[in-house]
Amino acid sequence: MSQELTRVLIESGVKIALFFVIVLTLIAYLTLAERRVSAWIQDRRGPNRVGPFGLLQPVADGIKFLFKEAITPLNAYRPVYLLAPALIFVPALVTFSVIPVGPPVRLFGYDIPLQIADVDNGVLIILAFASMGVYGVALAGWSSNNKYSLMGGIRSSSQMISYELAMGISLVGVLMATGSLRLNDIVQQQAQRGWNMFWQLPGFIIFLTAAFAETNRLPFDLPEAESELVAGYHTEYSGMRFSMFYMAEYANMITASALLATLYCGGYHVPGLARLGLSGNVAALLGAAAFGVKMGAFLFLYLWVRWTLPRFRYDQLMNLGWKVLLPASLLHLLWVSLIVLKGWV
Repeated sequence: MSQELTRVLIESGVKIALFFVIVLTLIAYLTLAERRVSAWIQDRRGPNRVGPFGLLQPVADGIKFLFKEAITPLNAYRPVYLLAPALIFVPALVTFSVIPVGPPVRLFGYDIPLQIADVDNGVLIILAFASMGVYGVALAGWSSNNKYSLMGGIRSSSQMISYELAMGISLVGVLMATGSLRLNDIVQQQAQRGWNMFWQLPGFIIFLTAAFAETNRLPFDLPEAESELVAGYHTEYSGMRFSMFYMAEYANMITASALLATLYCGGYHVPGLARLGLSGNVAALLGAAAFGVKMGAFLFLYLWVRWTLPRFRYDQLMNLGWKVLLPASLLHLLWVSLIVLKGWV
């Protein structure tokens, strides 16, 4: 094995392990942030007993899930029932691997990208893995042999189909302006011509709304809908299997927020940074910090909306997807086509 191949394997392994730890830590503390934000909105204190300021609450929750009994329903189709949580959780983690979180850093004489895989078709990989999550939801609902779980799985499937259309069409506008499926190219294009959020505002709003629906968050959490379906597709799950559904939801939120920051808010680009004359590792770290701030803003928006807006009725959910977002995304695509054709960007 050559020295260069060994270096690449070690570099990839370290980045995978580091990203895995960071994402899992974010998932854990997003659960705490969810509770603290809801307490702030509802004028309560929230968790503040386990550790200083409640910082060890996620650890306590993890220990609780680890030791809780996992019950398998008698009439469940066991192979699919056990596989479904992994089918949701794993794609949510893998999707983050192609998102760049900052410019390359210089370490040990090598330029190391702050990205696990810098591929030319990164956007297609994200869409492919993101669409796989619905299989886990649908199979979890079917294999549980429970009418509420099945209804939640069916709802999730129809919701994904309805909103992925608008999401994909709004994303085409970004790809047309960039001329590339590579996420680093999208970031560089925004650094030169301005963030897509400003001159593609309708597409940004459509993508943001569809991202809420894709992650099954309020006001689009109809697949769970506790008031109607007990807990929806994961009604029959407990212990660590249930926690995988729980973690997958937050992992999808992290990925969606990172993708929104990359596609529409310039990713790791910091306006005016080049004028300061900063370069090298300092600029890379500032870019990574800026990316984290942008991603954090979208994550806070997720939490804020959940505790502010009520759940839609199912007919309202479908009407919004098919009668509002889909036509709006098509009009937006025509507008971006005109801009690109005229060379205004």
